[in-house]
This record gives sequence, structure tokens and C-alpha cells, in this order.
Amino acid sequence: MADESFQQEFLETHNAYRAKHNTPPLTLNSELSAAAQTWADHLLTANTLKHSDTKDGENVYAMSSSVALNQTGKEAVDSWYSEIKDYKWSSPGFQSGTGHFTQVVWKDSTELGVGMATDGHKIFVVGQYRPAGNMNMPGYFEKNVLPQA
Repeated sequence: MADESFQQEFLETHNAYRAKHNTPPLTLNSELSAAAQTWADHLLTANTLKHSDTKDGENVYAMSSSVALNQTGKEAVDSWYSEIKDYKWSSPGFQSGTGHFTQVVWKDSTELGVGMATDGHKIFVVGQYRPAGNMNMPGYFEKNVLPQA
């Protein structure tokens, strides 16, 4: 379960990346966190990584190891943000392999929820965002995925 320190680090890591893009900080939403936790628990039980049917935005992350994992709220966000290297700024829009990054920095998203489930060797992290990002309509990516300042 995502304890308070995990949640806080998850939120702070999002907001540090968002600040690099002149994007307002997110606030933690307990309703979104409850839904994200339910989904993270489901992913661990099912031992599979997939999106839920939420109407909110969602990023999912999984890691497994033969040694005990001790992940913080930062690793999943760092992984998602690392997709920036593949984002084609000259051609803004939805692009395969960059949707986690664009959701992290999506300007119009204002609220965040987080869930984490682990058995010690596998971890699943779910981030949920409201309003959802990655809206693939004309002008939306240019307005919401800002280059680094």
C-alpha cells in the first residue's frame, strides 16, 4: 500500500518535473488514490500490467526482482518522465512510447492519486490524473505538453 511518505514523494517528484515545464503543481486526491490503490492491488493479484477502465488519466508501472524491492514514490515517476527523450517536439501530439511522460506534465491535469502494491519481489504502481491528459484533439498537446523552460 502507498503509505504517506510514498504518496508524498510520488507527488513531489511529479511536481518537480512539472515545474521544469512551467506547469502548475498537482494536488493529491484521496478518491483518486483509493481507486489507484484498488487497481494496484488487482494488478498484483493478477500479476499483469494493464490499464483499468477509469475515465481519469492513468499511468501504470511494474518492477520485479529476485531480491527484495524497496521502491520509493520516485522510481515510477522517473521511469515515466524518461520517455521525454522520445517525444518529438517538432510534431506535437500523441506518440507511441511517450504517453506516460505527457500525462506526467499535462498542464490541464490538476489532481493526482497513487496506489502501490507489492509482495516484496514485485511492485505495481498506479497513478491516476484528473482531468485526464493525452486528449488527442487539435491543439491539445501544444497547449498541455510544454517544452522545458
